[in-house]
Amino acid sequence: MPLYKTIRPNSQTCVKIWHIEESYDDLMAQIQLKPESLKRVLGMKSTLHQRGFLSVRCLLKVFGYEDEDLFYDTFGKPHLKDGKYISISHSFIYSAIVISDSAVGIDIEKQREKIRIIAHKFVDYEYDYLQSEDEDYVNKLTNIWCVKESLYKLFATPGLSFKRHCLVIPFMLQDETTTAWIIYKNKKYRYHIDFLEFEGFTCAYALS
Repeated sequence: MPLYKTIRPNSQTCVKIWHIEESYDDLMAQIQLKPESLKRVLGMKSTLHQRGFLSVRCLLKVFGYEDEDLFYDTFGKPHLKDGKYISISHSFIYSAIVISDSAVGIDIEKQREKIRIIAHKFVDYEYDYLQSEDEDYVNKLTNIWCVKESLYKLFATPGLSFKRHCLVIPFMLQDETTTAWIIYKNKKYRYHIDFLEFEGFTCAYALS
């Protein structure tokens, strides 16, 4: 069972990351899906997406939950029936879940050069401290994306913009932590963010 890493940021929060090595059939054999989940996974055209979806259900099982315990609201935000807060992400061969007693958000992304092309869509204030010629520029951009995506999932508010409403304070990759703000409708919300890099991927999770 390729549980890659378990992280406990505090006594109420747990992060688990899964390295997806199994085939579709092997993953399917480990879990029990409710009818709507089975319909959803069978409708996916990409085996990569199917395996990502199923690996998340395997992670749920590691936490002690079943697919039946998970549901989504109209915004698309996942919830657990026992009232615990949950956030989910998967990218290529990794998936991740964070579960906590308070609102959380998580994102995992593969570090790829093409993020340079779309940086203008989600970076604004952060250009003040980013240097495009730095060798870790792609990694920092990926981290900023992950931070803002995790905030987006935590805040779960229609109309929230990565570029206009989310702000990431300057950080060093080796510190594996930063502060971020959501400035939305004349209100400011401060969040602590932890992140890590591994095997060409970045994962960030926001805690409220």
